[in-house]
Amino acid sequence: MSTTPSRFPEIVIPDETIYQTLFGSLTEDQRARPAITDSATGQEVSYGELQDMVDATAGALAARGVGKGSVVGLHAPNSLAFAVAFHGIMRAGGTVTTLGSLLIPSDIDKQLQQAGASHLLTMKALGDAGITGAASAGLPAESVIVLDDPEAGQASLIAEGRPAPEVDLDPATDIAVIPFSSGTTGMAKGVKLSHRNLVANMYQIGVTLEVSGVDHDWTMLAVLPFFHIYGMNSLLNASLLHRMHLVTMPTFDLVKFLAAIEKYRVDLTYIAPPIAVALAKHPVVAEYDLSSMKHMVSGAAALDGDLADSVSGRIGSTVAQGYGMTETSPVTHCAVLGETPAASIGHPVSNTEAKVVDVSDDSLPEITAPDSDDPEARSKSGELWIRGPQVMVGYLDNEEATARTITPEGWLRTGDIVDLDRDGNVYVVDRMKELIKYKGYQVAPAELEALLLSHPDIADAGVVGVLRESDGEEVPRAFIVPQVREGSPVKVDAEELMGWVAEQVTPYKKIRYVDIVEAIPKSNTGKILRKDLKAVPLQVTA
Repeated sequence: MSTTPSRFPEIVIPDETIYQTLFGSLTEDQRARPAITDSATGQEVSYGELQDMVDATAGALAARGVGKGSVVGLHAPNSLAFAVAFHGIMRAGGTVTTLGSLLIPSDIDKQLQQAGASHLLTMKALGDAGITGAASAGLPAESVIVLDDPEAGQASLIAEGRPAPEVDLDPATDIAVIPFSSGTTGMAKGVKLSHRNLVANMYQIGVTLEVSGVDHDWTMLAVLPFFHIYGMNSLLNASLLHRMHLVTMPTFDLVKFLAAIEKYRVDLTYIAPPIAVALAKHPVVAEYDLSSMKHMVSGAAALDGDLADSVSGRIGSTVAQGYGMTETSPVTHCAVLGETPAASIGHPVSNTEAKVVDVSDDSLPEITAPDSDDPEARSKSGELWIRGPQVMVGYLDNEEATARTITPEGWLRTGDIVDLDRDGNVYVVDRMKELIKYKGYQVAPAELEALLLSHPDIADAGVVGVLRESDGEEVPRAFIVPQVREGSPVKVDAEELMGWVAEQVTPYKKIRYVDIVEAIPKSNTGKILRKDLKAVPLQVTA
């Protein structure tokens, strides 16, 4: 078996902007259909109303200097306001850089500067972090719009009634969004995704939905964050292209999640493994009528096959896995219902090639599916490589990282280690990348190591992810080497150190365990041997 082509049908991807794809072909019947219901406010808009709000927002932003070449930060939870602002920015010709809801001011400052943002749209619902971060980044007050401000927010922009500008964009080269990702290793980098990247993946996702029996009349519940590429394109954009009714939730709360499914008679939702654990095990699930739920898609991290079966058995819906990354807009693989084993991410989506490469051999030979009658047989493990129209343009202002990630032949090296069964189904077995994924959020060990090394009592540090027994989440675990003063190591209190880190990072980046060690294991080139650190038994003393 050579390079794995898609088992999904080939499709024609139109040469369109995101706005043209989602709103350019709305029929009168579709304009009347419900598009988005904001569960936090109760507001519901039709597709026609949504388009009008996007156009008016684009006109107001254009009047404030947003246009082709502008980068605008968007700092908002899942909401109607996010959807309107997100598409309004792009309709005005601008590029969106989405900021996580939990980011602290210094993180917002850093991202706005790295992205070259001229404006920020934020919400009071997230506190003052956006305003403070924008001020630190040097944005003038008039360039910061608080969307839920009753006097000068989104409603005020729309009320100006300005027409959307005429903008000439090239879908293949003009950048639509710049989300930030740690990629395969290291610090967060801006990922340049063109209009074509996202449009292609919307259509690719649409094929997987159709194969799974998803209907245009279905209601989708969106709790995974829109600021992350998963929520942005797989949930928000793909549901709009499919003309579904999207119900937004600003944060995940199990009871509210279950209540929303019952209230809105939700047919489809996207989850991450921690939500699957709750659906499979929590007793409160039995108190709600979830009979409307037909299909769930799990992503953001590998889902155990037995867990998927438990959710399906308890809820009565089908459960399928998908796979992707920020650099691929995001989806590259998806299960086929009735064909793909529960533990597998399935096959490449339409118009996508994939191959598994033996990176332990300098010649990088391709690994093929096992030639076996045994359905449990697996190939040798290797790195998953992807080629397709959803692959990013490149990293922002980082040609070196781009060259390390995308080969001259256009293959994107995912950094994930996978194997194959005899039918070519892909199974994620490990990550080459050093990224820690906590509840779907990305935590770069290098960032925490750099912070730890700034502490006067720490001589060296290494950070890895460890599975926390209480909930199965992967959380940061730090190994630190104390400074030596007057011939003896300085005493470092683990609790105090974790508190010190917590004061300086976004909550999901907090270190949860600390080990005091004599040395950090490293290769002869100075690279931290994270496998050695991961092999150290966890002593729950911190």
